[in-house]
Amino acid sequence: MPATTTVPADILVIDDEVQIRRLLRITLEAAGHSVRETDTGRLGLNEAALKRPDAIILDLGLPDLSGLDVLRRLREWSQVPVLVLSVLGEEAQKIAALDAGADDYLTKPFGSGELLARLRVLIRRAHPADEVSIVKFGPVEIDLTRRTVTKDGADVKLSAKEYAFLRLLVAHRGKVLTHRQILRDLWGPNAEEQTHYLRVYMTHLRQKLEPDPNQPRYFKTESGIGYRLVD
Repeated sequence: MPATTTVPADILVIDDEVQIRRLLRITLEAAGHSVRETDTGRLGLNEAALKRPDAIILDLGLPDLSGLDVLRRLREWSQVPVLVLSVLGEEAQKIAALDAGADDYLTKPFGSGELLARLRVLIRRAHPADEVSIVKFGPVEIDLTRRTVTKDGADVKLSAKEYAFLRLLVAHRGKVLTHRQILRDLWGPNAEEQTHYLRVYMTHLRQKLEPDPNQPRYFKTESGIGYRLVD
């Protein structure tokens, strides 16, 4: 397997658990990143404002401010990528964090390989080398300028709503989009509870673009939360 290239980044860790911070520092520094730590939300916000990190790893359970409060305050002035750490089973908090502006989440306990992979995606998306008009994944090619989609070189006909859904997933490639986010963007705020819309259109996209719609490779379901487009 070819080695994965890691671009060194400045990572801010906001977590009150000493053991987690130690694990994160060892993992991140071994991958070539520089690490700063804080153990409260207020200190984390101050550090983010002063040092402008490339990405933030944020625990939801902090002793002073909740992780959601930290996210909301951060998003008032910064779009820095944020990877949230959450405890197993806290699905409602994951959804709330994504809706509040988190870019992705990772459940404790986590593997170092998955942590680094998710960070690479967030940092790459925040600092793209070039603006591209052609997007590819697997056998699919999307020309965002011409608004055309092909699979294995053959044209794929998408409805306007199917294309809008696909483009939204592409724009947030690698990121979990919650049901509410997608519905709000595509159908407006009054449709935020109409999740059956999404199931129908996701089925259409999988049938038209996946090699095997019954075993999706690219359009992943995050159970109870939303969808993610992966490479």
